[in-house]
Amino acid sequence: MAVFSFISPAIFKNYIIMLTLFKTNIGRLRIISFLEGISLLLLLFIAMPLKYLANDPSLVKSVGLVHGILFILFVLNTMSVAIEYRWKFFSTTWKVLLSCIIPFGTFYIDKKILRRYEA
Repeated sequence: MAVFSFISPAIFKNYIIMLTLFKTNIGRLRIISFLEGISLLLLLFIAMPLKYLANDPSLVKSVGLVHGILFILFVLNTMSVAIEYRWKFFSTTWKVLLSCIIPFGTFYIDKKILRRYEA
């Protein structure tokens, strides 16, 4: 702990929480869903308006690529967690999958569904 004495306790606590999230499948899904949600918001509310209002498609290309990769990781991790936790498709899995195409959907699903499964 002495090594991290220059870091505030709140930042250190958040760092420890992030490390524990990486250890479980549901934790990794929560991290990916957060990143995917942020990338969707960036794409819809910053990159797309810049493309059509300022005629600058460069941001759409870079953010779109990152969003596409995160989208695929999100779908694959969702299916992995659904199998591990034996989610019924019509009660849980479809809601989680649908959340990644709705703005702010991944944040809502994280709060309402994914946090319940975190140990």
